[in-house]
Formats: sequence, C-alpha cells, structure tokens
Amino acid sequence: MRNGKGIRYQNMKIAVAGTGYVGLVAGVCFAEKGHDVTCVDVDEKKVKMMEAGNSPIFEEGLEELMQKNNAAGRLHYTTDYAGAYRDKDAIFIGVGTPEQPDGSANLNYIATVSRQIAESVERDCLVVVKSTVPVGTNDKVEQFIHDFLTRDVKVEVASNPEFLAQGSAVHDTLHAARIIIGTESREAEETLKKIYEPFGLPIVSVNRRSAEMIKYACNDFLALKISYMNDIANLCELVGADIDAVAEGMSYDARIGANFLKAGIGYGGSCFPKDTKALKYLAGQYGYQLKTVEAAVDVNAMQKTRLYQKACKRMITFEGLKVAVLGLAFKPGTDDLREAPSLDNVKLLLDNGAQIVAYDPVAADNFRKVYPEGAAGRGSIVYVDTPEETLKDANICFVFTEWEQIRSLQPETFKEQMRIPLVYDGRNVYDVKRMKEAGIEYYSIGR
Repeated sequence: MRNGKGIRYQNMKIAVAGTGYVGLVAGVCFAEKGHDVTCVDVDEKKVKMMEAGNSPIFEEGLEELMQKNNAAGRLHYTTDYAGAYRDKDAIFIGVGTPEQPDGSANLNYIATVSRQIAESVERDCLVVVKSTVPVGTNDKVEQFIHDFLTRDVKVEVASNPEFLAQGSAVHDTLHAARIIIGTESREAEETLKKIYEPFGLPIVSVNRRSAEMIKYACNDFLALKISYMNDIANLCELVGADIDAVAEGMSYDARIGANFLKAGIGYGGSCFPKDTKALKYLAGQYGYQLKTVEAAVDVNAMQKTRLYQKACKRMITFEGLKVAVLGLAFKPGTDDLREAPSLDNVKLLLDNGAQIVAYDPVAADNFRKVYPEGAAGRGSIVYVDTPEETLKDANICFVFTEWEQIRSLQPETFKEQMRIPLVYDGRNVYDVKRMKEAGIEYYSIGR
C-alpha cells in the first residue's frame, strides 16, 4: 500500500482478539492503514452485526470506517479463532481485564486467548498485548503460550498499550501523540514498527515491563489530577472561591497545562477507576503504599455522590417527587456506563422513592438494562427522548453528563418547564449568574 506521498508500506496480516473499545478500534484502524485484519469474538450475534457494518459500541466515526474497510476487503470478523490465528504475522490481544473485588486485574480472558493462540498458530508470529495488564503480565503470557504450543514455531510477546479516550477513540488511535511499544528483541521491535509505519506517528520503544508501567503511570496521573481538582473545588465552596476561575488561573502555567482541570462529580469509565485500584494493588504486592493514588481513589469515591448529599441538605424527602436526570453515560460521546456517577445517584434516588424521568441521547438503552422502565426500589424510572420532556413538571433536576444537547439548554427552559426550578449540576455546565437571574435555585461543584 502507498501513502499520499507514494511511499510503499509493507502490509501485514493481523488478527485482533476482542471487539470491545480496545480491540475493535485497533482492528479497524489497522485496516484503515492498509493491513489485512481479522477481528475475533466469541459472540456469533455480535460478529454478524459487525459484518453488516454495524458497530456494537457507540464511537464517532467507527461505523464509517468499518463499512469502508469491509468493502475494501481488508477487514473481516469471525468466531473461528483457530482459523484467524493460524497464519498471521501478528496477533493483538484486546480483551477485557476487569477489576476483581480486591482491586487486582482479572486476567482470565487474557489466559483464554493466549491458550487459543498457542494451540492454533502454524507459523512464527508476534503476539501483542494491547489490554491494560499489571507489570510483568507479558512475561507470563509468553511463558503460557510456550507451555501450550502444539507446533514447532517461534512466538514472541510484545506490549503495546492503548491510550485512547472513549468518545474520540478513532481519532486518538489514528492521530496519537505517540505509540508505546515494549519488546525484548530487535525482531519484535522491527515487526511492531512495520505495523505502525503507515500511521506516521512517533514511536517510543522500551522493554515490556516499562511499557506496561507507562500505561498505568499515565492513567493514574490523570486520575490524580481530576481528584485533586475535585478536592480543591470542595474547599472552594467552603472559602468562597470559584473553581472555574481557579482552574483558568492554573491552566496558564505550562507545568500544569489546561487539560483535566474541570471539577465535577468524579471520573468513571473503563480505565481510571480500574487502573488506579490495580496499581494500588500491585504496589501492595511489593510491600509499597502508593499514598497519592490511594488518595485519588478515596476522593473519587466520595465525589460521586456529593451532588446527592447536597440535595439531601435541601430536601426533606424524595418520596413521590418527580426527579429529572440529565445524562447517564460517564462522559459525553460514549454509551459506556462503567463507573458512571449516574448509577450511584439513581440508585440512591430510587431507594428513597423518587419518580425519575431520565434522558441521555446515546446511553439510555444501556441504562435500561440496569434499570428497566417502571417501578424500581421505592421509586420508578422512565426514559424520554428530549431534555425538555425530562424537565416537564419536575420538582428537582440533576445533571450527570455534559452532552451538548444538555449544555445548550437555556436557563429560561428550566424555569418554564420545571414545577420547582431547582437544579443540581454535577458538571458545572451552566453559568451561575445567568441561572440566578433566570430565577433558578442552582447548585454546582466548587462555585
């Protein structure tokens, strides 16, 4: 394949195990760069869905690239892992590593795929772990594969952690700030460099354990930054400062930067909550206490329900009250509910008799799987199609996700639609002065 400048790249035969956020996005983007890619999943229904050009996850631009590369013959889907792994140059592992009760990472999916690879490969190949795994896991994966190999072939394992953000995963993959590769041989390093050559991105080459640690170190630093700002926001409320003004002043310091300074009701999603706990657990295994990371975890846990606790100081009861809930996903741009603050708060509201009317432009269907429409606890929940319907005759409103459809609401809309214009904003979406001028009783974070 040639790029726009006529440079020819070596196309590789790649298999990707897992079609979640990590695996599917990686596979599609590899195909977009000219490689021949087969995505593997155990779910036949999911495979048929993807073959039809439909993405099982909501991610901007993903379906378009799936359809484009499927039509070009570069992108395939299958449940036949043996056939997929048999003759590939590289096999990427992108399955989940969910959090266990003690905070450690569950590596069962990694182990299952590793054994399938060992029993299926018929030629020398590179196995690349993209999943977030504890430091030292790639060493174990390589040994595990060698233990179960059924043919006389050479299999080496490399680390290639992802740094995508949900909601912008395709863009983050195609236009990454850098590619991290962790290898233990020049051959493995060169193979990964060939795979990423068409991307035209900076490549940082380190050993496997360093690559594994880079992933955790990055995610946990960002989680620390968020929890720090939320902690400062809580103090701002007590001393009469404005967290938005404080964040703006901080952002001009090049040592700090402007990103991840937004205060709110905590972080969620598949990475920050899981990875902070995993690194805390890993440190404990070596007899070391990561006090900064532990503090981030504690602050985030408390922050999630801070909005509800504020409302409890104002309300005598939620029993029988119509409660408007704006936003359910853990962040805009995704339908992912993992560790979403909405889950914690909706449960508390339902347990206390609230009659919830909820809106989310993308994540409502997933939320229905957790809380089906109708009675729940002492309360009930229904889902509507517009923010305005959510607010109609509501006694109180909670904002949990800053979707553009929610951000664009005017203060007057709350005043006109709600029975009691009482708003608790967990994402600091609206201007305090404007809400007050419109006659809204308005509470936010750190302001």
